[in-house]
Amino acid sequence: MAKCDTCGNDYDKAFTLTQGDRSGTFDSFECAAHAMAPTCSHCSCRILGHGVEVDGTVYCCAHCAEHSGVADRA
Repeated sequence: MAKCDTCGNDYDKAFTLTQGDRSGTFDSFECAAHAMAPTCSHCSCRILGHGVEVDGTVYCCAHCAEHSGVADRA
């Protein structure tokens, strides 16, 4: 069995996720998201969707980008 890098659970159905030069072993998509998903620069939530990236800074949504001073990108 493999051990989850996030929660430490030993699980026979664990999987490895690779993103660029980062990789980890996880027992669930929830643990993978906590470890691998980017964090919004404004509200600190994990970004599981497309998000908004402006000049290398990532936000979970246009609302957070605007609250951080990013002009309307429409």
